Amino acid sequence: MSSTRKLLSIGHSYVVKLNRRLVNEIASLGKGEWEVTAVAPSFMLGDLRPIHLEAVPNEICRLETVPVYFSKPIHILTYHWRLKEIMNQGWDLVHCWEEPYIFAGGQIAWWTPENTPLVYSSFQNKSKRYPPPFNWIEQYSMNRATGWIAFGQTIAEALKHRQGYSRPMRVITPGVDINHFYPCIDAKYQIRRFLGWEEQGTPVIGFLGRFVPEKGLDLLMRVLDSLQTPWRALFIGTGTMESSLRTWAKRYPQQVRICTNVKHSEVTQYLNAMDMLVAPSQTMSNWQEQFGRMLIEAFACGVPVIGSDSGEIPYVIQDAGLVVGEKNDSGWVTAISDLLNSPSQRQELAHKGLERSHTFYTWPSVAKQHLQFFTELLDN
Repeated sequence: MSSTRKLLSIGHSYVVKLNRRLVNEIASLGKGEWEVTAVAPSFMLGDLRPIHLEAVPNEICRLETVPVYFSKPIHILTYHWRLKEIMNQGWDLVHCWEEPYIFAGGQIAWWTPENTPLVYSSFQNKSKRYPPPFNWIEQYSMNRATGWIAFGQTIAEALKHRQGYSRPMRVITPGVDINHFYPCIDAKYQIRRFLGWEEQGTPVIGFLGRFVPEKGLDLLMRVLDSLQTPWRALFIGTGTMESSLRTWAKRYPQQVRICTNVKHSEVTQYLNAMDMLVAPSQTMSNWQEQFGRMLIEAFACGVPVIGSDSGEIPYVIQDAGLVVGEKNDSGWVTAISDLLNSPSQRQELAHKGLERSHTFYTWPSVAKQHLQFFTELLDN
């Protein structure tokens, strides 16, 4: 009997190559002890754009592609029956990077062979009352699960008392690729030239994320209107607020740039063009910031961050950046003004963020925690 354990990890996020760093690092760390296969959609409608599977030459893990249906909205995404065939190939553990209450999460619970351990990973940091059939799917999925992973502290707090979640759990954050996200002065000046800006001079305030109300764009526009210190602002993303953002930006033709066609693989260059990243996320009745991947990407690029106190942000930033009350306009004006006026404070926070990304958020560290949890579940 082979001593190598077989892990199957399934997630619609794996359609993006950078998101497969997790499974590739698990495969690398577990070489000789774990055989890792990832399942990704061949195509799906993403939040920002349609996405065909992004291939990577010489991936460490084995990659299976499966068609998916109804990928927007994600709650009703389902996998082609080919996934069922793959799931019956004798796995020691199935890892599901889908929420347990969505169709795909229930589908994976239904298709996981009876004696095979199943582990969910969740970003859900609000304990919600789901309508049928989503509440039934969640109960079924978690009754079938062997354990689960919370991608942050607020997720663990929100879910641990829900029915079905009283089973082995770990808090393991997402990671950042420090070989892809790193400080680069050449990228900084190249992007600024591309944007038609002077390479040096007035500091650049950056925003990276969806252009939607919950990401705090209304607050940010008000705060920028109130600043007395010279500033420039760079917005990277797309979303329903793009037209109102562009209308506002007409007041500042020399100071504001809005870029809506930036691929994730290009984000590191644009981050390097910023002197600070702001994340003014706003808690809504049905949403609070679940993690804030842009924060750890900025950390890794040596870019100081200011975030609101919505959801997981304070846990991500801790003392490596500034945290401001999400409704505190004057606090935001002060925090941004202080950083605009203090190169030394920006340098200090840049150093702290860089150190935090390398200590807590590297993919090898995240993968190691996953493997330790999977091993414990199988050995107990």
